[in-house]
Amino acid sequence: MKTLSHFINGQHDAGQSGRHTEGFDPATGTVTTTIPLASVEDVDRAVAAARDAFVEWSETPALKRARILFKYKALLDAHQDELAELITREHGKVFSDAKGEVTRGIEIVEFACGIPHLLKGQYTDQIGGGIDNWSMRQSLGVVAGITPFNFPMMVPCWMFPVAIACGNTFVLKPSERDPSASIRLAELFKEAGLPDGVFNVVHGDKQAVDALIAHPDVQALSFVGSTPIAEYIYAQSTARGKRAQALGGAKNHLVVMPDADLDQVTDALIGAAYGSAGERCMAISVAVAVGDVADKLVERLTPRVKALKIKNGMEPDAEMGPLVTAQHRAKVLGYIEDGIAAGATMVVDGRTVTVPGHEKGFFLAGTLFDNVKPAMNIYREEIFGPVLCVVRVPDFASAVELINKHEFANGVSCFTSDGGIARAFARQIKVGMVGINVPIPVPMAWHSFGGWKRSLFGDHHAYGEEGIRFYTRYKSIMQRWPDSIDKGAEFTMPVAK
Repeated sequence: MKTLSHFINGQHDAGQSGRHTEGFDPATGTVTTTIPLASVEDVDRAVAAARDAFVEWSETPALKRARILFKYKALLDAHQDELAELITREHGKVFSDAKGEVTRGIEIVEFACGIPHLLKGQYTDQIGGGIDNWSMRQSLGVVAGITPFNFPMMVPCWMFPVAIACGNTFVLKPSERDPSASIRLAELFKEAGLPDGVFNVVHGDKQAVDALIAHPDVQALSFVGSTPIAEYIYAQSTARGKRAQALGGAKNHLVVMPDADLDQVTDALIGAAYGSAGERCMAISVAVAVGDVADKLVERLTPRVKALKIKNGMEPDAEMGPLVTAQHRAKVLGYIEDGIAAGATMVVDGRTVTVPGHEKGFFLAGTLFDNVKPAMNIYREEIFGPVLCVVRVPDFASAVELINKHEFANGVSCFTSDGGIARAFARQIKVGMVGINVPIPVPMAWHSFGGWKRSLFGDHHAYGEEGIRFYTRYKSIMQRWPDSIDKGAEFTMPVAK
């Protein structure tokens, strides 16, 4: 049993609330960690540390900030396996998948190393009589991130490296289900030379979240999680005049056209639907089979789903690990039973899996439904588990219409051999991230991540140049020196002459 702490002002901090929660190894079902839950006072101390550090950090030259980030990236590279193991033992995803998550997190840090170039403004000489005009981007102050359990390293890295590189200070509230990686990220950042107070971590529940929203010194909040919570955080934050960027739920479709390579499609769906036990906001949970391709698709998928290797994620040949908690497993089971009751055809039943030596683990095997209808809950709602639904439609136009009617619009994919169909799909689909023969179109670090409709509340996507815009304010400066002109009082709008 290990006991975690908060990380405030460069130090481990036990907290003052006296409240704790338990962390589990989802592969064994055993309690492994005691995690403090922050009080309002704990959050206040973290914000105060960040506020005090902001003055000096914001005035630190961008290049000097970037040099610390370069050292941080080197440390993250050296500790990749350690970070991945922390993730696997608390989240349950297989170790190779956890290493992939760590890599994607490091790529954001690598992007943030180039911030000096991206913070440059624009300059126009002599816009009018002796007047020059330029723009600049300045940091906001204390900003906060509230992150989910499914990517305990990558999603925090969408936020804090970019925010800190821009000159802000940061308070991270990670998921209380798997928070160890966040503490290790903070420790390594301090080792890289980050001044105390610039990056703080507080564990907690709704009390900590509400304290961050309400705190007058927190200028902006970033969130990734379910749509109801995203909408709540966005509404409560903006009502207080704060910036908010709240990424919500998803129901990602993969359209299978009759001319698609079905071997490629099958591989894509197996990885995208069942990787990380479906606990990804970019997981494919709906296969939209167009025309007569459905029977052939289901025929190929069925043996592959049944053959998935369900094991402890630390075993090298594991393809899928457990779900994160017993409560979440029960929620996914409820969706499976609801799908059966609603009349969907269960092709593969993943409810009865047993992993030898891990009988108390939170495991489910892959489940496959066919003949799913748009009115069913298993189609409309985000399951966030290893459940793939096949919906049959007659033609391409019907597939586009089906997807565009859904309230979630995070990611989508289309597999086809027809360039015209691919182009039409990319243009017509009302979804934020689109893949053509790519099942999980997660943008790289120098682009930006985000959905449309009820998958994103706010104007800015995460990381990339969109992240820089979110974590900075734009300022325009016009300048004229006293000896450049002597015209007396002017009562007209200045114009170029």
